[in-house]
Amino acid sequence: MSEAARPSIPTWTWAAPLLAAVLAGVALAAPDHLLITAACTLALGASVVAAVHHAEVVAHRVGEPFGTLVLAVSVTVIEVALIVSLMLAGGPDAAALPRDTIFSAIMIICNGAIGLCLVVGGLRHYEQRFGLEGTTSALAALVALSALTLVLPSFTTSSPGPTYSHAQLAFAAVGSLALWSVFVFVQTVRHRDYFLPPDAKNDDEHAPPPTNRIAWISFGLLVACLLSVIGLAKLLSPTIEAAVKNAGLPAAVIGIVIAMLVLAPEAWAAARAARANRLQTSLNLALGSALATIGLTVPAVAAMSVVLDMPLMLGLGAKELTLLVLTFLVSSLTLGVGRTNVLQGAVHLLLFAAFLFLAVIP
Repeated sequence: MSEAARPSIPTWTWAAPLLAAVLAGVALAAPDHLLITAACTLALGASVVAAVHHAEVVAHRVGEPFGTLVLAVSVTVIEVALIVSLMLAGGPDAAALPRDTIFSAIMIICNGAIGLCLVVGGLRHYEQRFGLEGTTSALAALVALSALTLVLPSFTTSSPGPTYSHAQLAFAAVGSLALWSVFVFVQTVRHRDYFLPPDAKNDDEHAPPPTNRIAWISFGLLVACLLSVIGLAKLLSPTIEAAVKNAGLPAAVIGIVIAMLVLAPEAWAAARAARANRLQTSLNLALGSALATIGLTVPAVAAMSVVLDMPLMLGLGAKELTLLVLTFLVSSLTLGVGRTNVLQGAVHLLLFAAFLFLAVIP
């Protein structure tokens, strides 16, 4: 194969984690330096984007629906790393951070990302179709996990406040991980056809898959990017909290910042798929990420809470609970017929705008 025809790894995708590692070392030597903090922030964003790029390369190699699973799990690992870092840095004051981040992720995915996909796809293709079997199954699992982790803690009586006792927390953690695992099994093995596009006419639009060599290199760089994100998140966590407090914003905004930072590249990837008339891929990516967010984050923070004896508030307040119920009600209507148009996307985007507005001005 000639040099021109041989696939290559874009320079920026391996330079980003390398630069992040260098800046992390510099930040440890010179903490609280404004320019270094700014550079670390940019490196963190670049590492997140690079991680998503490499996850997409691996995803393209293994195909659907395995590809969306790789990207969803990669993004969730980044999110868990950021949450754990901020919890360790914030101590008892960060007890509500996992709840705020998980809730924000659901709002961003189910209203922001899906709304954007439906609008982008509707404007370009007028009407788009997707398979009901996989989408409704994923939505049902997401409703159940959300109720178990974000709703029920506000109504239990074994511990004060919107919290679970250790036994209840263990049940929620095991149950979340178990249901997510069953979903992955159904998505990739038992009913894989449920999550494939309803027609194959768009397969020709895909670029040729990368070679095994490129896929393995991307997998190694994906791991490097994730490690870079974890390290920089640990260094920047006090700065993020201080910036939110100095701006006079509610503490819940920290969770929104984390979720947006991690999910923005993924939302962009889903919107690109919708624009290419691959709405099934967009929905697999969005709903799969929401399920992974709960199925992997809750067990991680629950274990940390029990081992380190850290408080953990999971139950939502009345305003957030209303938004959650409204989101799932609207989703069951817009995603319950197998066809979408721009109006359905506009409804989701309105709910997303309301979520952001009420978070800043509660």
